[in-house]
Amino acid sequence: MENNVDMKNKVVCKVARYNNVVNYIVTFFIILTLNFFLPRLMPGDPLQAIYGDDALIAMTPELKAELIQRFALDKPLGEQFVAYLRALFRGDLGYSYYYHAQVVSVVLGYLPWTLLLSGLALVLSTLTGFILGVEAGFRRGQGLDKLLLTTLMLVNGFPDFFVGILFLLLFSVVWGLFPLGGSLTPYASLKGFDLMLDILHHLALPLLTLVVVRCVNIFLLTRSSMVTTLGAGFILTARAKGCKDIRVRYHHAGRHSLLPVVTAAGLHLTHLITGTLFVEVVFSYPGLGSLLYNALMVRDYPVIQGVLLILTAAVLIINLMLDLLYLKVDPRINYAR
Repeated sequence: MENNVDMKNKVVCKVARYNNVVNYIVTFFIILTLNFFLPRLMPGDPLQAIYGDDALIAMTPELKAELIQRFALDKPLGEQFVAYLRALFRGDLGYSYYYHAQVVSVVLGYLPWTLLLSGLALVLSTLTGFILGVEAGFRRGQGLDKLLLTTLMLVNGFPDFFVGILFLLLFSVVWGLFPLGGSLTPYASLKGFDLMLDILHHLALPLLTLVVVRCVNIFLLTRSSMVTTLGAGFILTARAKGCKDIRVRYHHAGRHSLLPVVTAAGLHLTHLITGTLFVEVVFSYPGLGSLLYNALMVRDYPVIQGVLLILTAAVLIINLMLDLLYLKVDPRINYAR
């Protein structure tokens, strides 16, 4: 009987995973469809709607003819959509008239810097918020708890770019501890360990900005969960067995609070990505935020669409991975599904 129940639960879990994957695929296809149809539903020439007036002036007749043929812009919308999907599967997101290169190659030049910044910010902000939340919740009402709660609630009232501007003024302009912008020292020709230190030196301020702002929600959630968990029976049992405080904090209470932290990290991922884009502009960091800002300034529509499409795909993929991760973090979700 128990084996039948276990088999049924496993089947339910597999079906839930497949449904999650299908839902995300459908969502991505809808986004692809909107990304295709919205520019082409604008009045006027499709090439003008996609690339803009400035681009058409700068284009040569040969390039215009090539783009019309590549995306089948002289054919019905159905054939254009098929050509658009084929181009995407080949990694063709269009041609940037400002950078005079394929959009994919332009984006790939900026993408690693954004992945480095946002990836480290996600990990460090989650860990920082979780550890501070565990410590504050365990010491509820004490001095450390009040100090952390007051400070982080104050920081939470400011957007990422404003905190970034403050850090830039203090640490770079006033104290001169960090560079004003960029990701590398120009013309330094550094290699090896010196190059890594230079990258970290330029990365420090934008990373600190994102970690300080984005750890607040994780901190508040973890603290609230800890306060509730510390009154549970298994915590009293652990203390009665003589477990040390640090084991009670992290192995018992902290582990029980981990699932909402993972959930919160997934929910705030979109805000982290948008915050990263703004912070990159503040610090002139050569990531997708700076690329998107420059593309908006020069109205390079193919680059704008390509960046937004890649960011959307990244958000969907990471959210799907988080959904699947929930089952590993808390097996009880298997039965809930």
